[in-house]
Amino acid sequence: MNFQSSPASQTKLSRPRPQQPHQQLLQNLLNSADIRINGDRPWDMRLHHPDTAKRILLKGSLGLGESYMDGWWDCEQIDEMVSRGMRAGLHQQIRNPGLMLFVLKATLFNRQSQDRAWQVGKEHYDLGNDLFEKMLDPYMAYSCGYWEQASSLEAAQQAKLELICRKLQLTPGMKILDIGCGWGSFMRYAAEHYGVECIGLTISHEQAEYGKKLAGSLPIQFELTDYRQMTPGHYGRFDRIVSVGMFEHVGHKNYRQYFQVARHCLKDDGLFLLHTIGKKTRGPGVDPWIEKYIFPNGVLPSVAEIADACEDKFVIEDLHNFGSDYDKTLMAWHHRFEAAWPELQHHYSPRFYRMWRFYLLLCAGSFRARDNQLWQWVLAPKGVDGGYRRPHQ
Repeated sequence: MNFQSSPASQTKLSRPRPQQPHQQLLQNLLNSADIRINGDRPWDMRLHHPDTAKRILLKGSLGLGESYMDGWWDCEQIDEMVSRGMRAGLHQQIRNPGLMLFVLKATLFNRQSQDRAWQVGKEHYDLGNDLFEKMLDPYMAYSCGYWEQASSLEAAQQAKLELICRKLQLTPGMKILDIGCGWGSFMRYAAEHYGVECIGLTISHEQAEYGKKLAGSLPIQFELTDYRQMTPGHYGRFDRIVSVGMFEHVGHKNYRQYFQVARHCLKDDGLFLLHTIGKKTRGPGVDPWIEKYIFPNGVLPSVAEIADACEDKFVIEDLHNFGSDYDKTLMAWHHRFEAAWPELQHHYSPRFYRMWRFYLLLCAGSFRARDNQLWQWVLAPKGVDGGYRRPHQ
């Protein structure tokens, strides 16, 4: 197909050059979100390649992200562009063959099997401690902060850790299991402030080794193991279990087994706090670009899917949604990443920079639009005698 302007249009210099067919079609869709192609507002798209619109229309979110990585378009505020687009439902109007392929694979195969579980550790969490150290807060908390009374990333992450400890009603001497412990942010905070002992599970070699160095002499132990390998015979039963930002890697075929493992490892009078990103409805919970470039095999759960998987094992004592706080958290990470890039660029490529920038701003926009959620669930095997009261925040 010829995308060049016609000879007639070239002879009339006063007439603006018509948009290419795909570009006009994309603009028609963007109008409902008040986004202009080659506009001058911060959330407008500026196209640099004649096939950008075609690529986006044909490949959906995968085409949007890959064309940005390739330098085919730019936007000053990608987060706001994404938020406007999602609120207008554009992601539901543009065909997305990558999503259809993922749904088929997820239906036929267990993409989060025990053998495949290590893939996200190698491809994401092992990227480099220097990157995460520059981007995250001093506790290295790689999950949503709690911003109700916080004005900085450090304060928001400490408020989140404190909130979890209080929800779990920690007391000195308790033994805690952290499923998906990362670099040990929760374990260090809980050991320092509440006098508990912690064992954390991770599938990242880099997280385990660096987390051990950060822990020093605290009563913290890292285990490089998948949650499915845990049984009460390993360490006995735990007083409390916590899982922060890990459930997004479990997958719907494994939800029941995940909660079965947690139930077997938790004392009958214990509490389990699950902190996870979630989707609004049942069905595919994945963005093809995110799944391909950021979190392989990742999938978001819905409230109904979690409830179905744990209903015969736990009483749901509390469900707390503060998803809008993830927008602030991601924007804080983006600010720190941008500030650190002059130093990081010696270890990462320009294409990686555009990929990581798009990841952070895409996710911020999705939470701003309230398309994604952030939940903290408090679960009890047999319910709390006299009822559970969420602590004042």
